[in-house]
Amino acid sequence: MNLGNIFEVIKNWILGDGSQIVILLVVGFIIYKFIRPVITKIIRKAVTEDPHLTKEEEVRREDTLIKIVTGTVKIATIIFVALMILSEFGIDIGPLIAGAGVVGLALGFGGQYLVKDIITGLFIILENQYRVGDVVKIAGIAGLVEDVSLRVTILRDLDGTVHHIPHGDITTVSNMAKGFSRVNLNIGVSYNTDIEKVKEVINRVGNELAEDPDFKENIIDAPKYVRIDSFDDSSISIKILGETKPLAQWEIAGEMRARLKKAFDEEGVEIPFPQMVIHQDKK
Repeated sequence: MNLGNIFEVIKNWILGDGSQIVILLVVGFIIYKFIRPVITKIIRKAVTEDPHLTKEEEVRREDTLIKIVTGTVKIATIIFVALMILSEFGIDIGPLIAGAGVVGLALGFGGQYLVKDIITGLFIILENQYRVGDVVKIAGIAGLVEDVSLRVTILRDLDGTVHHIPHGDITTVSNMAKGFSRVNLNIGVSYNTDIEKVKEVINRVGNELAEDPDFKENIIDAPKYVRIDSFDDSSISIKILGETKPLAQWEIAGEMRARLKKAFDEEGVEIPFPQMVIHQDKK
């Protein structure tokens, strides 16, 4: 068979029995390739704004929904096109569908944990408990949410370790990046310190930090003196609180500590530390 005959056979196949398969492949490719922009546009318009969330948080919430819906539609498209192509080749897909139902029923008894994972995942997404980009604590593990599917959440902790957490194992979620975050510091000062002076220094340093161009965009309420939190063995513990934008609390808290150390040194405010006195037996 020469090259011309081969092209003629392919042409006849495409114009005949193969036309439906080609159409299915083209339609499937178009859906697979362009479904994300369509879903993105729909979700961006359909999701109502939450007054308790910032614009950045809303975007992360929408991006998480877009990722999950897009992945689900793509998988469904691949399965549908594959079944239709098999049908065009003359394969009866009825038994395949029925068989899949029987297999699914059989797996259902052993796959109850999978169902639990998916149902819990749906509620997590619908209730907007957390999104990709949030820092959360789940099942005793804290980290950055890198991915969320219907079945599992992927966290990366501070050490860079990646954790895959099935949604069925989640009973409590602590979200450190929803709405706002808080600077929560306890600073110890010696018992002979003038507390009013400490209060003035803390509030001054907090206000200066909130006015600094490098930090003010992330500060909602400047860190300030709140109260004497406790009397410890060698110090008086002072409580300092402030509010920041989500995920900025650690940077602001670290800068506040550095500035307080400098200010306390300049003002002669002592930050005590435990000391041990050793008596040597001269015998």
